[in-house]
Amino acid sequence: MREVRESGRTSVLVIGGGINGISTFRDLALQGIDVVLVERGDFASGTSAASSHMIHGGIRYLENGEFRLVRESVQERNGLLRIAPHYVKPLETTIPIYSTFSGILAAPLRFLTHKSGKPQERGAFLIKVGLMIYDTFSRDGGTVPRHRFLGKKRSLAELPDLDPNIKYTATYYDASMHDPERLALDVLQDGRAAHAGAHALNYVEAIARDGDKVVLRDRESGTEFTVAADVVVNASGPWTDLTNGALGVDTRYMGGTKGSHIVLDHPELLDATRGREIFFEHSDGRIVLIYPLKGRVLVGTTDIDADPGEIAVCTEEEVDYFFDLIHHVFPQIDVSREQIVFRFSGIRPLPRHEDTAPGFVSRDYRIEVDEKGDVPLVSLVGGKWTTFRALGESLANVVLGLLDRTRRVSTAGAPIGGGRDFPRTTKARRIWIEENLTGAGERAGRLLARYGTRAADVWAFISQGEDAPLADGDLSTRELAWMVENEMVARLEDVVMRRTSIAFLGNATSEVLDDVAEAMAPLLGWDRARLDAELDQTRRLLNERHGLVLSSRTRG
Repeated sequence: MREVRESGRTSVLVIGGGINGISTFRDLALQGIDVVLVERGDFASGTSAASSHMIHGGIRYLENGEFRLVRESVQERNGLLRIAPHYVKPLETTIPIYSTFSGILAAPLRFLTHKSGKPQERGAFLIKVGLMIYDTFSRDGGTVPRHRFLGKKRSLAELPDLDPNIKYTATYYDASMHDPERLALDVLQDGRAAHAGAHALNYVEAIARDGDKVVLRDRESGTEFTVAADVVVNASGPWTDLTNGALGVDTRYMGGTKGSHIVLDHPELLDATRGREIFFEHSDGRIVLIYPLKGRVLVGTTDIDADPGEIAVCTEEEVDYFFDLIHHVFPQIDVSREQIVFRFSGIRPLPRHEDTAPGFVSRDYRIEVDEKGDVPLVSLVGGKWTTFRALGESLANVVLGLLDRTRRVSTAGAPIGGGRDFPRTTKARRIWIEENLTGAGERAGRLLARYGTRAADVWAFISQGEDAPLADGDLSTRELAWMVENEMVARLEDVVMRRTSIAFLGNATSEVLDDVAEAMAPLLGWDRARLDAELDQTRRLLNERHGLVLSSRTRG
């Protein structure tokens, strides 16, 4: 931060450290552009952290007529399977189907009006047509297999816990994204390493504009400073209008919807999925999912109009909805609130949609340029995880045009972070671990999964000093020191919610939080008051926004 404050100038200021702002930051850095990224929270802590953990082509967008988006999404999905194999992996997906021809008359009406009307199930015929179109977008050398249809008997043989009233299943492949926050961090680190003039600051917010300068506030220290830029990019997602308002520009671009999820520790339900995502239409017409991930089951999602000025929280009504949809597909499996280990909610960065039903609002993106002020203000409207690389390139192209600069390299096909030289087979994995993680033992697999091939640098650092386990072995004192020194960790929540999966898996107990905070204190120079404040703040966050019940520790 010191370099940014002392210079007070950059070519491009990007506001918003979600995946799309980060992707734009990396792309500009690779072009040799001086760029500063600021994020009011931690990187990828807002909408980007509240995803369904999928990289998908968006088969349901076909019904909206968004063929360009589906084509781009499938191409980007296939690309990410190649360039980020440490976090993005093929995901077998099955759709339970209850009828043959249902929805044939209603679908064209939905396509033309974008109004949901009375919910009507999509039958096998419509789903078959959709998957055939979907497959045509995937013809790039067989990155994922084509879809297949099964009748009732074979469907229940493969997935015996499914509702016996189904008539068919359709199975196709998309991709899972195991650690979205770490993938975003990998993209960010690539940008920082690409150019000496690329700087990223978390816990720094844009609060005003003064000519060609943007006033920034460091939320850790409370101090304010300015950065002058030739172009300002607003990539703050659902908060784009609020950010523009702070910069003195009145816009009404956004109209996001809330999507919530729950994470269940439920071995029976996990086993019932047979390792597949179950993706289907609920009785209200919503497309929902049941998704095995990291030994847990992720269930989502809702699509409710939301105010970005309010904190999104998964409500008890949404939990009831999720339980109902589980029972709809797996009627013999009981689910209770005691099995929920984590819940989360976020606001999608959708465009303003007036009377269009939330499910039919475009998931595509557009770029708005306002050149009325001292410097151009570029606003991103929309965007989704799957297309972040292509979106970052498109947004960077607009900025390069405003700067009268030309592109010198493309990010297409360029490996991301720990995906570079990632071992893809069991044999290659064993050899890589033997060569790069000597002495790591049982930790080797976890380190490779968390960092990809960056794990070699992490293990070399860990091996240089005394190390002790933390968080029941999910972390260690030296690995924590690596995160603090190299991954811009500022708060306890950064570690338990984004640099690791401790909270997501339901392992953020009071004891774990205490131990991690005690280990962080000397690394970040926290005194007792700051340590206690971090614990209180993190417990409150987990309790109020993620459904945990953690008590404060009384210190003696």
